[in-house]
Amino acid sequence: MNQQKMVTAEDIVQRDVLTCPPSATLNQAASLIRQHKTSSILVKSEQNNIVGIWTEADCTKLDFTRPAMFEQSISRFMSSPVISVQTDTPLQEIILEFHRHKIRHIMVTDSSNKMVGIISQSDVIKRQRIEHYLELRKVEQSYNPRIKLLTEHDSLNDVVQIMANKKHSSVIIQHSQTGEYGIITERDLLKVLAKGDNKKPVWEIAASPLISIGIDQSLLEGYLTLQRYRIRHLGVLDKHGKILGVLSQQNILSDIEHSYFQQLKEIINERDHALSASQRHLFLAQKVIESSLDAIMISDKNGVILSINPAFTSVTGYKPREAIGKNASLLNSGRHDQEFYNAMWEKLTAEGKWQGEIWNKRKNGEIYPEWLTIVKIDDEMTGETHYTGIFSDITERKKHEARIKALAFYDELTELPNRRLFADRLDVAISTAHRNKQLAALLFIDLDRFKQINDSLGHKVGDELLVSVSKRIASSVKEGDTVSRFGGDEFVILLTEMNCMEDIEGVINRIYRQFNEPFYLDGKETYATCSIGASIYPFNGTTADELLKQADIAMYQTKQHGRNGYTFYQRQMHENLDNKLTLQNKLRNALKDNEFHLSYQPQINSDSEKIVGIETLLRWQQKELGNIPPSVFIPLAEELGVIVDIERWVLTESCKQRKAWLDSGHDVGRIAINISAIHFNNNLLSSIIAALEASELPAKYLEIEVTESCFIENIEEAKKKLQEIKAHGITIALDDFGTGYSSLSYLTKLSIDTLKIDASFIQKTPENPKDCQLVKTIINMAESLSINIVAEGVENKAQQGFLSNNHCNTHQGFYYYKPVDAESLFSQMSPASNSNKLKIVENK
Repeated sequence: MNQQKMVTAEDIVQRDVLTCPPSATLNQAASLIRQHKTSSILVKSEQNNIVGIWTEADCTKLDFTRPAMFEQSISRFMSSPVISVQTDTPLQEIILEFHRHKIRHIMVTDSSNKMVGIISQSDVIKRQRIEHYLELRKVEQSYNPRIKLLTEHDSLNDVVQIMANKKHSSVIIQHSQTGEYGIITERDLLKVLAKGDNKKPVWEIAASPLISIGIDQSLLEGYLTLQRYRIRHLGVLDKHGKILGVLSQQNILSDIEHSYFQQLKEIINERDHALSASQRHLFLAQKVIESSLDAIMISDKNGVILSINPAFTSVTGYKPREAIGKNASLLNSGRHDQEFYNAMWEKLTAEGKWQGEIWNKRKNGEIYPEWLTIVKIDDEMTGETHYTGIFSDITERKKHEARIKALAFYDELTELPNRRLFADRLDVAISTAHRNKQLAALLFIDLDRFKQINDSLGHKVGDELLVSVSKRIASSVKEGDTVSRFGGDEFVILLTEMNCMEDIEGVINRIYRQFNEPFYLDGKETYATCSIGASIYPFNGTTADELLKQADIAMYQTKQHGRNGYTFYQRQMHENLDNKLTLQNKLRNALKDNEFHLSYQPQINSDSEKIVGIETLLRWQQKELGNIPPSVFIPLAEELGVIVDIERWVLTESCKQRKAWLDSGHDVGRIAINISAIHFNNNLLSSIIAALEASELPAKYLEIEVTESCFIENIEEAKKKLQEIKAHGITIALDDFGTGYSSLSYLTKLSIDTLKIDASFIQKTPENPKDCQLVKTIINMAESLSINIVAEGVENKAQQGFLSNNHCNTHQGFYYYKPVDAESLFSQMSPASNSNKLKIVENK
């Protein structure tokens, strides 16, 4: 007898598979699916491994009110891992897999788990010889009557919400004026995603008029209509033309699945009869059961186990002699109550089948999850009832699901709570603080100049820093507080059960002490700082949004005032933020509009009162706002990314001015120019060389002033850059010494020629003994290292005398001269015979 060949996955697999990398955007993936007229795309890694799948149906999970989401990577939205079968899997087993996992696409692999292609539900339907079966069934038996009519006035978001919440693959739209019906399907959402046209009215998105079928027509006519128009959904109408529901390919496949389950039930009944009638049939049936990879057990109506297969032993640990004759309850885990089992048996009795997830217990006591299908088998000849249980261990799948759930609430890199979990905890904290009449605080933390570390040392080192920072911050708060990573280099801390402001400041100080220690990244010592903004419940707000906004504003206020500090929110900051935005807009065009000018302040030898150097100072005279202080516009320029262009202009103009003085016979020493940390780490040497070449100024007349912020991120890299600059004959000055980390290791490791004592220390000399002692220490340290010393901010005779008596003879400040433009400074210089001595005005 010729046996009909069994249809397997290899016979129907689509081998021309559409793939994309994990970095592809949703928009790009959707465009590829539309272009290739398919319904899914596999996500392939750089190692050619299939790591996920994204289908038309996934469109319903998106928020179409946020078009920025369309540009996010497919890896964030794909389903992973991809459910797969091997090429020799029978067609009916594929139908079961679709039903078990509630999916519409399944990947096909060969025996070595290499991807061969993909099968969709449409492929299965086309392969089935179902014409006769469908002709015997009516549309009324299979269509979906649970529809919700929308009108052209509803939004696309309404459509997506209904499809997602009701798990519908389509929504009917009725035009309120014409009464005409249209339909929006998952394929239409894909089109919107591909084109980025989420503002389009729903009636223009919908396919109209709606292709429909009468409810009393055969299911075969519905299937043929779908094939004829190459669509997946039909409207179902009553005899008066009123819409009743939708018939989809999914409905037809469900009918086929039902038919298959009935066939399975009949097969098991036939096998049970054969067991009693023929030993040969028993042997054949037993071989089928034994070869199954799923665990199978057969029990009587009382649950007593009659038979098990080898896979049962592999999963549960029970051998045949330990299980047969025992009640199936020996597998009970104790995790389910009696109500669960009552519901199971109620459905099993009514429908003859139960399927679902259940927790059972192995012989060794380990509790594990399994996917279980129980089929009731009634023997009409003997009147006996048996139950067949087919199950598989889904431990690994559950672990993966738990991992996905964790990713929904925790940051993958730092394992800290993410924004979503933080929002939940913040709401609870506000309610608790209100009830207990306590304070709660939000600390918004942003790492200073993190982008420079990321760009100069690489993203791997940047991630390493973020992980280290997260651990240090977490160790600074008490149990019950929450440290969250909001993304990038932003962290937010929720402090609860605060009794006073001192408690909050105590936490902030602990955090800053953590940042005083260096970070060791990729084997190198690196320093980092942070800016903190704080808002307090209930003083600064009573809602989560208010507190987050105020803390964010306070953090930016810290940035504006020089970083590496903290600020508590004050109402005036709203106005300051508006002012900041105005300044940013003006600053973008300041260089082009020639609003910058340079002032010069001499550095004086206190013994000879001669000029030994000149510092260039940048000034901004805005046409509408007037003079803007450098302390305001310099941080803004760094934020906007225009600081490098501005400093290149300063370098060029300063060098030209120094060359002009040189050509006029005025020997005023080196001209010193301040350089930001951003420029220092962004091809500073090329900017210097360009300025020297443009001005024809010899390099020995140029001094570059840097601050300690240039070194804290990577001292070894900074050392290399300084050596390259000095190799051209340029000297290096360390500005504002004493205000930062002021580490002695900097001075011993780096090629510093000059230390500039910050004016804040000079102001209180000689009256304040502590400041006097600090200044003396700096001077002595510089002398021991053979480093020149310059005192900034010298304003009176007493300060001048104190410094001179302590071996600091190079001064800069109002006591000698205020910063002026080049022409004014030139007029104050003595004739060429004594060209580097100022006509000092008696400001003493």
